[in-house]
Amino acid sequence: MTPIENDTAPADYRLLLPDGWFRILLDPDVRNRSVDALVERQFNGIDNAPHLKEELRTDLRRRAAKAYRSGGIELYLSLQEAGPFTVPASLLVTLAPLRHAEPLPPEDLARALAAAEPGETPEVSVEEVAAGAAVRVRRRTKQPSPESGASTEHASVSVEYHVPVPGTAAFLLLTFSTPLEPIADAMAGLFDAIAGSLTWTE
Repeated sequence: MTPIENDTAPADYRLLLPDGWFRILLDPDVRNRSVDALVERQFNGIDNAPHLKEELRTDLRRRAAKAYRSGGIELYLSLQEAGPFTVPASLLVTLAPLRHAEPLPPEDLARALAAAEPGETPEVSVEEVAAGAAVRVRRRTKQPSPESGASTEHASVSVEYHVPVPGTAAFLLLTFSTPLEPIADAMAGLFDAIAGSLTWTE
């Protein structure tokens, strides 16, 4: 976790993820090494696809840099396999300081998040996880067609957990996402289990 100037705040956090999830550290000093390790893992034993390998490397570096600019600390990508397919999903961990002198109660944040999106229908609730009360937001977002740019029935599903950092006015934001809407409920259950494992460390 990014250091917080507060003696009462936790020093770090811990998450339990299933096998098959790969962590990319987003700090610029180590980001490219993390990406390179993932690319080498994915192309282990494959020597005849250099262009695909470099495309993946470039795409991951771009995504990691964008996540870092948004305040991201770590990016996890699912490499879990279901038969011949890889189950696509991601988790971005962000430290989100709020502009409040005092901590914002989760109930107040939940009301603010629900009211801030009148055009959407996100599911907003306050849930108990191992790290304390957290605000959970589930969204369904239509994805544009690559050909026309128009919206289609294809949609991605995201689940956010806004977890207050003890002793601060900041939240740790866990943003899960998957493009597999047909199994959105099952994926959301997996995301809930991961978020539920969050604990603070000294």
